[in-house]
Amino acid sequence: MSLELTFWWLLAIKLAVAAAVVPVIGMVIGYAEMKLSAHMQSRVGPYFAGGRFGWAQLIADGVKFIQKEDIIPEEADRPVFKWAPALVMLGTMALLVIVPVHPSPRYGIVRDLEVGIFYALAISSVSTIGVLMAGWSSANKYSMIGGLRAAGQLIAYELPLVLATVGVVIQAGTMSMQGIVSAQVAQGWPFLLTQFIGFAIFMIATLAELTRLPFDMPIAESELVMGYVTEYSGFRFLFFFLAEFANMFSMSVIAATLFLGGYGLWGINPETLFSPIILFAKVGILIFLMIWLRWTLPRLREDQLQTLAWKWLIPIAIVNIIATAVLKVVL
Repeated sequence: MSLELTFWWLLAIKLAVAAAVVPVIGMVIGYAEMKLSAHMQSRVGPYFAGGRFGWAQLIADGVKFIQKEDIIPEEADRPVFKWAPALVMLGTMALLVIVPVHPSPRYGIVRDLEVGIFYALAISSVSTIGVLMAGWSSANKYSMIGGLRAAGQLIAYELPLVLATVGVVIQAGTMSMQGIVSAQVAQGWPFLLTQFIGFAIFMIATLAELTRLPFDMPIAESELVMGYVTEYSGFRFLFFFLAEFANMFSMSVIAATLFLGGYGLWGINPETLFSPIILFAKVGILIFLMIWLRWTLPRLREDQLQTLAWKWLIPIAIVNIIATAVLKVVL
């Protein structure tokens, strides 16, 4: 078999694995959120489906959603309404294809792009476009308001999300995700130690991009019923449900790669088979942080959300970039 044919076969296999992994990741994180939120509220949580620990609860929910009728409102824009959930899921899958989980490009990544972080930040916006499509096409005032709120959050928090990564790019000297991990492994410590401000800004902006508490205004059950997903049912609702948790994973992977050294753990050879386990352990910590914040902080008002982004996060991120650039030249 020629080298070119081998490359395309390997690429197809990696893409298929990435597509299959997304729903599995969504179910695992969904189960973790159910159990952790139950513990924080002194409840038992899932305990029937799958036995004592309720591990099959998300599988049972998935089967239930698939069996439900797919209802489309009479006045809805049918093509846009139908494709919005698929676009949200597609954005999640596209993020996973550039994440390095092993030093070897043959086994650890679908494609290492020279502008990998630029690609990741651009693709992360696709899901929000899907949310806006869902809100606009539903012919429902609550859905429309939810979609507009999501668009407002995207505009406000995309800037700090991008600016928070610039300091890492300056320090690493590359936009390649593999190169950023290699730079941290080579220097012997993660960029978190010098880019802790950028890390904090990135995580706050990530929560806003994921529309999770305290930034869940596009859903806001007490105000908008279910926001942009109000009119969705059946498997299309399931797409939104799984995409939320899968997006938590993909954004946590990006954060772990940029600031926590990715698959690298100092004192352990990154060429070993433990590299993916190390990366996923770091991702698990970040996901736990997101779940913990959801049940700890109250929802912000819309004006507070915009104030936090434009008056605080963006100026602080710019100062962090300037300080990083100056220290890079001086030191």
